[in-house]
Amino acid sequence: MAAVPSRVKAAATLVLVVLTAAATGAVAGAADGPRRIISLVPATTEMLFVMGAGNRIAGVSNYDRFPADVARLSKVGGLLDPDIERLLSLKPDLVIVYDTQTDLKRQLERTRIPMFGYVHRGLPDITETMRALGQRIGMTAEAAAAAARIEQQLMAIRARVAGRPRPRTLLIFGREPGTLRHIDASAGYGFLHDLLELAGGSDVLGDLSKQTVEMSTEMILARAPDVILELHYGDSLKPEQFDAERRVWNALPSVPAVRNNRVFLLSGDEFVVPGPRIVMAAERFARTLHPEVFP
Repeated sequence: MAAVPSRVKAAATLVLVVLTAAATGAVAGAADGPRRIISLVPATTEMLFVMGAGNRIAGVSNYDRFPADVARLSKVGGLLDPDIERLLSLKPDLVIVYDTQTDLKRQLERTRIPMFGYVHRGLPDITETMRALGQRIGMTAEAAAAAARIEQQLMAIRARVAGRPRPRTLLIFGREPGTLRHIDASAGYGFLHDLLELAGGSDVLGDLSKQTVEMSTEMILARAPDVILELHYGDSLKPEQFDAERRVWNALPSVPAVRNNRVFLLSGDEFVVPGPRIVMAAERFARTLHPEVFP
């Protein structure tokens, strides 16, 4: 795997500094609002830390990994397996839930515990959710400032690649290791599609109004992408496996991305958590698609 560019490292360091400051109380917060928040959504957990509410979080999902402070927090399950007994034992005064967690929401309603329902669709929803969450917990100004910074950084990336040729790109977020089977790709709806377009790519599946498509090799041949971006999360792929997995694509030599050696494997949780680190994800997309504009 290629070395991470210095600017990406700097961006990651800056995010860590901000989140750590928030967790230790260095970022001032409002006195009012809930004080024992449980977040079942990793994206909103990161939002809370960035707006300065890290010290209000009493519990997080089993899938929260960032920032490092979440390791010390109680775990209460996830989207499909919330641990209601553990959750109630933490005596929360606000629980952030996925809006699709119908059963959990009913149980929380019976116990009169306030909730914040999380719904995510496209890239603009990230900062809209931050503002709404900040207002809900009494930190409207802090959340608005954090959201504005993210929007400004995304606009700067968009401006940097403006006017460049937009390579037709296939964005993949799942595949059976070692084969070209069970390929899941981002289509024309959702934050990954929006992120790709912002970073200067043209989504080869942009005409399909759905979030995901299971691709066959025949579909890939027909769409003929100029670039293939393949995303990996967590520890799903070890560094020593990258070259081998990239070579799997050699089975389709007529695809322009394969023929021109423009198949890229990118690893990072910022691609799967639609929160403040989305700026890092956008820059990594842009650097991969348009390295000529990034010194």
